[in-house]
Order: sequence, then C-alpha cells, then structure tokens
Amino acid sequence: MEFESILLPGVEDKRPVIIAGPCSAETEEQVLKTAVELAGKGVKIYRAGVWKPRTKPGGFEGAGTPALKWLQQVRRETGMYVSTEVATEKHVYESLKYNMDMLWIGARTTANPFAVQEIADTLKGVDIPVLIKNPVNPDLELWIGAIERLYNAGLTKIGVIHRGFSTNDKSVYRNMPHWHIPIELKRRFPDLPIICDPSHIGGKRSMIKKISQQAMDLNYYGLIIESHCNPDEAWSDSAQQITPGTLADILNELVIRDKVQSTEDLSVLRGQIDELDNEILQLLSKRMRVSREIGLYKLEHDMPVLQTGRYDHIRKDRVEQAERMEMGGEFVLKILEAIHTESVRQQFEVMEKAKK
Repeated sequence: MEFESILLPGVEDKRPVIIAGPCSAETEEQVLKTAVELAGKGVKIYRAGVWKPRTKPGGFEGAGTPALKWLQQVRRETGMYVSTEVATEKHVYESLKYNMDMLWIGARTTANPFAVQEIADTLKGVDIPVLIKNPVNPDLELWIGAIERLYNAGLTKIGVIHRGFSTNDKSVYRNMPHWHIPIELKRRFPDLPIICDPSHIGGKRSMIKKISQQAMDLNYYGLIIESHCNPDEAWSDSAQQITPGTLADILNELVIRDKVQSTEDLSVLRGQIDELDNEILQLLSKRMRVSREIGLYKLEHDMPVLQTGRYDHIRKDRVEQAERMEMGGEFVLKILEAIHTESVRQQFEVMEKAKK
C-alpha cells in the first residue's frame, strides 16, 4: 500500500503535527472558546467529538449534527481545520455535508469490520484524510484490516492513531500502550503516519507530557491531545483533558530528536545489542538442553512434567529479582511464561522420543 500525505495545506510538515480540542463538543460557547485559545497557541487542526459512543446508555452521547455547525464556525473565526469522529454511514454523510476537513474512526468502530466497511463504502471517491484508531483489543491484524478496507475503497490519505489497548488489569495507564504493536505496524508500513493519543493512553492529565515524549522518541508523526477551556467541568473524560495553556507548555518542553544523526550515533550501541542478543540465544539454548535432561529424569522416575509449586516459586522469585534490576515485572513475567512453555514442550518431546 502506498499512502499520500495526510497533511492539510498550510500546516507545517514538522514533528509533531498537533491535533487538539475537547473530547466532546458540548456547547457552542465551549467549542468556540476552546478553539480561540488553541488557535492563539498555534494549533492548526481542531478536534471535537460530535457523536460519543458510551459504554452504557444515559450518559452524554454528544450534541450530534448541530455541533457540526459549531465546528464550521470555528473554521470561519479561527482559520483552523476541523475534524470529528465517525462511526456510521450517517455520520460520514453529515460530516461531509458540513465540510469537515479530517475524520477519524474510533477504537470501538475499528474493532467492527462491518462498521469499517460501511464507512469505507460511504467514503468512496472522497478526497479526505482519515485517521484510524487502534482497536480496543491488542490485535494488530484487525487494525491493519481497517486500513486495508479504506485503502481498497480508494482512500490513500490514511493515518493511524495509537490510543492504547483496553485491559482489566490494574495499571497506571487507562489503556495499555503496548508500544510494540504500533512499532510493528510502522515496520510493515514505513510511510504510514502514526499519531499518538496520550490522553486516552494515560487517562490522567499528569501523564500526557511523559507519554507525548515517549511518542516523539519513537519517531511518531504527531499527537492528538484532548484540550478543553475548563477541563474540570468537561461533560466527558474530564480527568484526561488539559487547558490550551498547559498544552502549549507541554509542547514547548518536548525534545524532538534528530533521527538521522541518532541513527548514525547508535551504530556502535546497536552492535552491542546484536552481540547481547546472540548471548541471550546461546543461554536459552543451554537452558533448553537442561530442560530436556530434566524431562528424561522425570520419565525415569515416573514424575509429572508440570511441577506447579516449583513454577510458582520461579515466577515470584524472578520477577522480584528483575524489578531490583530495574526491569518491569510484567515484561519479565511474559518472558518467563514463554520460556516455561517452551521448556515443557521440550520435555514432552524428549520423553516421547525416549519412549520409542
């Protein structure tokens, strides 16, 4: 797939491209006040949710089509481009009717191929940038599938939004970043612009700066950040919205690294990583050899392969050790689980061969 630029005329092609505005378009006054403040801080692309999917009925589900008129007024009064989220055929028609400059597809919608196809079919022949948020669950192929549906409909001005992935586990994040997923997406499609949504990943305004910097360090194209003239009084997601002034402060403090120079300077360090990776593989090979010996011992002594008490002890001990060594416990736990799974497989394999 070959993608055209999602950059709108007059927006400087300089990282990070910024899209900002409230989670929801609540009132005409709130939309315009926020827009004027953001325009004063140099923001060129304004975002506001017009239709808001809620987990349960009864909450504020957006002002709907009338809010599109407010966004039109934002464009007239500030000169900013305007964008909103679409989830249905009707949303697309209404957004095009009111001349939205950019659209995005939300995480819940991306997870539904029927809905994405409906949007793609409705957008056939339309020359408009469309951003696709990652699906709520960590499924890279589902994300790519949404991209392909729009591309197959003739759209080429496509970008993606990394907004994190839902989790039931307790975490400092509202949505787990799982950085490896967008990194793999970028590996497969190097020309695909990736925009980070630190508001939804963090869920708290205090985390926006840190996550934004991480996105820039990973060479993301831009940021989409929820900004409200009065965040504490916002009708939706108040905890993760920031004032235009705070947004400006965060952007001013971002460090944008020179990726070309960095790549050259990293050559020696990357050589060290290659050597270390080779050592890790050699150690894993040795560990599996010991696992096979353990399998033969268990066979000779009529012992079960799975020793749950031993495995539980290893998990607890190694995670504590890893955390003392400044590594994430969750990261190490995943490695241990993968090693244990392969160790069990190796034991079964050697035992089956010995029986023959």
